Amino acid sequence: MDYKELHTWNVTTDEARQIQNELRHQIVQINRFDEIRTVAGVDIGIRNEIATASVVVLNLPDLQVVDGVVAQRPIDFPYIPGYLSFREIPPLLVAFARLQTKPDLVIVDGQGIAHPRGFGLASHLGLILDRPTIGCAKSRLCGQYTEPDPEKGAWSDLIYNHDVIGIALRTRTNVSVVYVSVGHLISLQTAREITLKCCPKYRLPETTRLAHQAATGKIPEGVTFVELDSKSIIKH
Repeated sequence: MDYKELHTWNVTTDEARQIQNELRHQIVQINRFDEIRTVAGVDIGIRNEIATASVVVLNLPDLQVVDGVVAQRPIDFPYIPGYLSFREIPPLLVAFARLQTKPDLVIVDGQGIAHPRGFGLASHLGLILDRPTIGCAKSRLCGQYTEPDPEKGAWSDLIYNHDVIGIALRTRTNVSVVYVSVGHLISLQTAREITLKCCPKYRLPETTRLAHQAATGKIPEGVTFVELDSKSIIKH
């Protein structure tokens, strides 16, 4: 799968902030797609400064694995809240580059525009991939909200600086909310609808759950593992 080289990754924190402030104006918050038939999830596991990045592609509505790659790459950027895309996207691109299936949409375990500078991991990745992306995070980075009703599907606006930057969404009855925001090329309403379609049993979308399993060693059938030296490819 091809992607855009928008900037260098060898940057300081100040340079990273400048990149975020410049690129955030390119984010599109309306639907720019015909149909969503495949949806990908991504995750990163890090040990000894080596990232294990997973991309798992599922079909809709069945949520069965159709493709996926797990790849390893050294980490180059430190852990700094608000700048995780500069740490996590380079390893993810190694995996995306080896995908055989170009997903129609990507759900990211992180923020889209629900970010202090309006440019979280999901937005950054969506712009580079030129694909619709959704941020579906387990925790809140910024903004305030009113706790939604306890039933599955209930939601409330996430507000930051008087703007709606996402929603707090109940994906299971009587379970903690997730924080959904636009990544790129999708509306917030559609992001909410697709996130719920991808949560038939659990709090987190199946895309996120399976990508996490793949990144932590439980690699689903149909997913390819690429060794750190990129010479050995093992089919699972």
